[in-house]
Amino acid sequence: MTTHDQASFAVHIPDAELEPEPLDPDQIVSGTPEVTGKVLWESADGRQVRGIWQITPGVVTDTEANELFVVVSGRATVAVEGGATLEVGAGDACVLREGDRTTWTVHETLRKAYHISL
Repeated sequence: MTTHDQASFAVHIPDAELEPEPLDPDQIVSGTPEVTGKVLWESADGRQVRGIWQITPGVVTDTEANELFVVVSGRATVAVEGGATLEVGAGDACVLREGDRTTWTVHETLRKAYHISL
């Protein structure tokens, strides 16, 4: 459904079918987390992306983009290197800054809707 000029639309996030997005093995700290996702919209210049992302329990590291997300289901602890430790769950909105180095401890499969600015 990725598009640049699509008309307005709605997606039921809890039931949306997602596609596998393999993790870099170097990102996995513990467990066997699996990531799936779906890009719903991308700007023509590729600098704005909106979509759905899901991760199963485990611990992973990441370097973040400028992102706003809302957790639809699940629960995780996101530790920002040199910063806050964020507890996020269903209904929570979170903002991550570009370049934040994070460690995600996913307690329950987490699904989020996101907007990333690159």
